[in-house]
Amino acid sequence: MPEAATRTERVPVGVDPTRASIARVYDAFLLGKDNYEIDREVLHKVQQAAPEAQDLAFENRGFLIRACRFLASQTGITQFLDLGSGLPTAENTHQVVQRINPETKVVYVDNDPVVLAHGRALLEENEHTHFVAEDIFEPQRILQNEVVREHIDFTQPLVLLQMGTLHHFKGDHDRPAEIMREYVDALPSGSFVGLSHFSDPENEDSATARRMEDFFVHSPMGSGTFRTHKEIEALFPGLEMVEPGVTLCADWWPDGPRLKELNVAQRTISGGVGRKP
Repeated sequence: MPEAATRTERVPVGVDPTRASIARVYDAFLLGKDNYEIDREVLHKVQQAAPEAQDLAFENRGFLIRACRFLASQTGITQFLDLGSGLPTAENTHQVVQRINPETKVVYVDNDPVVLAHGRALLEENEHTHFVAEDIFEPQRILQNEVVREHIDFTQPLVLLQMGTLHHFKGDHDRPAEIMREYVDALPSGSFVGLSHFSDPENEDSATARRMEDFFVHSPMGSGTFRTHKEIEALFPGLEMVEPGVTLCADWWPDGPRLKELNVAQRTISGGVGRKP
């Protein structure tokens, strides 16, 4: 198609348009323009399991915005470490929190080539936002990174974000909980963790959740694990959960009353915010 050809001609250096990218797939789910046919193929496959699959991304983004707004306005914390930033879209972390306090520092971390090519400049649009090219699934590399250490003071409370990231870990099923334990151990008391994850509600929606998981895992992207409520709670080791705890992203302090029922995609992504004592 001409559209695909046009996009291919604009491929930045280091970006492979023949291999699906997690960041570009999310961009496709959010109706963005920085994606290729291989990325949209993932969306189309998952839509075979749940036609409303795009709402996984929309609910994740809405939860990120509400959680960041809450954390910036209610905790007094002025430093955020956003793991797995993805491609910039409307209402990025720094835009949300700096609207409340312009002095808030935000460090983004991602190692996806498409983010490096398309998004780095946008994610560093002011002196209080910075970008680090690292693998978020290697906590010690992140925690010892010079840029992270320069701009995040680990003697003071901070906010750590893992929004829609851990379900893309491709290794051992139990490793994400260990990864989060390493991160949480490094946080000073009074810090907060915000996290969202594809979820298996273990009810009548489970079959659809597992079909979406199968399509994700066997798509060109190759990842997308759906965890149970208990498994997602394990990603907040030793933390005091902000009410209502781990819940559907759509149910975490929504902006207003619900006038229509949630669809199956909205019922299969959960999140929470926890505080380190």
